[in-house]
Amino acid sequence: MLHLGILAHSADGAALCFLETVRESARRLGPHDHPEITLSVLPMKPALAAYEAGDLVSVRAQLARTALRLADAGCDFFICPDNTAHAALELDGPPLPLPGLHIAELVAQQAKADGRACVGLLGTQWTMSGNVYPAAFERAGLAMKTPGSKDQKLVDDVIFDELCQGLLRDESRSEYLRIIDDLKRAGCDAVALGCTEIPLLVTPEVSPLPTLDSTRLLARSAVAVALGLAPKPAWRGGRIEAVPAGNPSGRGARASPARL
Repeated sequence: MLHLGILAHSADGAALCFLETVRESARRLGPHDHPEITLSVLPMKPALAAYEAGDLVSVRAQLARTALRLADAGCDFFICPDNTAHAALELDGPPLPLPGLHIAELVAQQAKADGRACVGLLGTQWTMSGNVYPAAFERAGLAMKTPGSKDQKLVDDVIFDELCQGLLRDESRSEYLRIIDDLKRAGCDAVALGCTEIPLLVTPEVSPLPTLDSTRLLARSAVAVALGLAPKPAWRGGRIEAVPAGNPSGRGARASPARL
């Protein structure tokens, strides 16, 4: 089995992803068996200031330092359970010290495999207004929509003020479900939970739309790679071309999301 590295950025999403890798391994291998897993995380506070300043180069440098720690620990590949971080990981720069899976590519390919046509996206404001997911869905030949600006702010506030602080509020869940229902009425046939903390609040049982859980999709794909059931990734940062999920590499075009 390959040694899996978790390049953590936000703690709660990374913890959920770690647990899902263990659970998925147990489903495949039996209880108490899983690949070797190393998790490394630097404090996110300096990165948040860099995001606010539009300084993704500094964010990429911090993520690269964490990736180097994973490489030094003997990891064969990494996953980064943080959707927003992929905007920095996609920047031009020195190749990362080990290859990794690309979370948005996995979500888009799963949506395509499920026969979806138009997917709603929830995440941080940086993710919902950024290019990572629109480009991934364009490569998969799918349409994408995001909430309006007011609801984007609500979604973002709940992520940082509540979910990243371990707070799960019924009132916030109701608001998220309302927003997902709005996406459904706008023509979406699934919703991508494009922040690794959102699945803590929104589960498939309560969602008005089928969910694409980026956290668990990433974890399950990582286990498949570690067990030799999927190819080892080649992507070491930079833009993504239209290539199969699980082996993304290179650079690709940008796109703009539709908004309600």
